[in-house]
Amino acid sequence: MRPLRPREPRAVRVALVSLALASVALLVLVPLAAVFFEAFREGAGAWLAAVTEPDARHALRLTLLVAAIAVPLNAFFGLAAGWALGKFRFPGRDLVLTLVDLPFAVSPVVAGLVFVLILGRATPLGGWLADRGIEVVFAVPGIVLATLFVTFPFVAREVVPLMQSQGTDEEEAARVLGAGFLTTFLRVTLPNVKWALLYGVVLCTARAVGEFGAVSVVSGHVRGKTNTLPLHVEALYNEYAFQGAFAAASLLTLVALAAMAAKAALSRRAREEAP
Repeated sequence: MRPLRPREPRAVRVALVSLALASVALLVLVPLAAVFFEAFREGAGAWLAAVTEPDARHALRLTLLVAAIAVPLNAFFGLAAGWALGKFRFPGRDLVLTLVDLPFAVSPVVAGLVFVLILGRATPLGGWLADRGIEVVFAVPGIVLATLFVTFPFVAREVVPLMQSQGTDEEEAARVLGAGFLTTFLRVTLPNVKWALLYGVVLCTARAVGEFGAVSVVSGHVRGKTNTLPLHVEALYNEYAFQGAFAAASLLTLVALAAMAAKAALSRRAREEAP
């Protein structure tokens, strides 16, 4: 006998669906349309000129460089955290789990300020590094560190719950059959978490490309040197160069849309492979 399903009145369902669609349109679709409308208001030629001028090209290259460094490192750290927190029990595990989530709770501006207070030229460590020709704050290394901090949880929080739910039975069976650590990881653990890992990498990439707060504090806003694409958008907007600002913003929007498309594709593939 099938359980009875509660059915809301048709008017309630229509009202709830309409409210959801209106919220999505107002908060998502309208802003997206506005960005592209303003970016192409003066034509495709003006848009192309805005995104290929020297400062924009440098900002794009720097943004991609930072993401290319931060994302693989966070993928490695996320896998290590997933292995340690999902497969083992040890004293202080709950504290480590809390620390993994810390970047979600701390304002990115505060995170950037912490790096300035620790690694700025006026600090002992920052001064020691500067004396040896290593600039961190107001240079690319500081931008990379700030991006690493704010994007660290994305891979780890996707991998840890999955590894925890899978347990260690398969790894123990592989070791009993004579497999070493590396073989067990590559042939047992990694295939079991590949979709969660890729999902976390997609989210990490999107956040790394679009990060503003922490990068704004540690970059110094040096145009042509330490301005990432989000900072370039702010600089143009503050100078009332609205067409250039929206053109650069359209690139960031395209990255976000690509990330969401990749997320949807990965979710579909994961469902198809699910037993």
